[in-house]
Amino acid sequence: MNNFFVHVNVSLNISLFCSSACNPNILENMDFPGNDITFLYSPDVNHCQLLCTQHPSCLFFTFIRADWTHDDRHFHCYLKSTPSGDPSAQTPVQGATSGFSLKSCSPDPQPCLSEVYQNIDFYGADYRALFTGDHEECQRVCTQDPVCQFFTFAQDNFSNTKIRYKCHLKFSWTVPRTPVIERKAGVTSGFSHKTYQTQQFDKACQRKLFPNTDIPGRDIKSLPAASPEHCQILCSTHPRCTYFTYNRLLSVFQTTSHLRVKQISYVFFFFVHLMDDADTCQKTCTEDPHCQFYTYVDETFFDRSYWRRCYLKRVITIPAPPKVTRLTNVVSGFSLKNCT
Repeated sequence: MNNFFVHVNVSLNISLFCSSACNPNILENMDFPGNDITFLYSPDVNHCQLLCTQHPSCLFFTFIRADWTHDDRHFHCYLKSTPSGDPSAQTPVQGATSGFSLKSCSPDPQPCLSEVYQNIDFYGADYRALFTGDHEECQRVCTQDPVCQFFTFAQDNFSNTKIRYKCHLKFSWTVPRTPVIERKAGVTSGFSHKTYQTQQFDKACQRKLFPNTDIPGRDIKSLPAASPEHCQILCSTHPRCTYFTYNRLLSVFQTTSHLRVKQISYVFFFFVHLMDDADTCQKTCTEDPHCQFYTYVDETFFDRSYWRRCYLKRVITIPAPPKVTRLTNVVSGFSLKNCT
């Protein structure tokens, strides 16, 4: 039960921060020590700032650059927060860059990530590989592939001759995923109407569900899902998933060599409102540019101090490599889907 309410105080601080002035300043060779929420891998400070902007509780950050010499934490993006919204301290240090969330500058950034990174590997998350003439062609292939979010290309002088010119297409989730789903009497949860409105099926697509049917084996991943339909959308988004089994609150993704379906971190409350019903809560979530899903507490909940609260929620959905490392003679970059 405690998990449901653990971030209420943080959310109220975020709501105050979102009304403050935009602060795009980047501070080279400066550390904001302490106050960490979490860390994610990032190839540069601009991407790190976007991660902080999308994370609902992040107010400022510190990025550890490739020239950092104190230890091996290169490409770590530390997301941070304080009740005041300001860093507790600022410490000059070579190899670190710090800055602030852009929440007040842009409510829901859809960034064009056009930078490419020499001698940087976006390690993991591969779902397909092919040979291309250069990294520009690899990036074009990634951009044209509906599920590719980033890539790594092995150049003609890469040490392993067998994978020279190999273009590795990689995937990260672009749809919100709820990390925990629990049954609780007196609460109603759902998604913003805009969250999945771009997930379209053509008329020939098979959408039929088979109740009380299990397809055992060949599992590739399991995720919490609120319904069979939610599980189906998650499966359709994942590049390797071709069919799935939904078991109450658990999605099991499975794969096979045929029957391919057409492609179609952390959760914190960032706002709490008092509202009369769940429909109004969902409408508010849909209209809020930050909100992806919500939970509403009605008057049957056992603790009346939480009655009529509408919790607006979100997760990071911009492309984010699971790990970033140095690797000689490779080039990495992102899809240009959001670039004109």
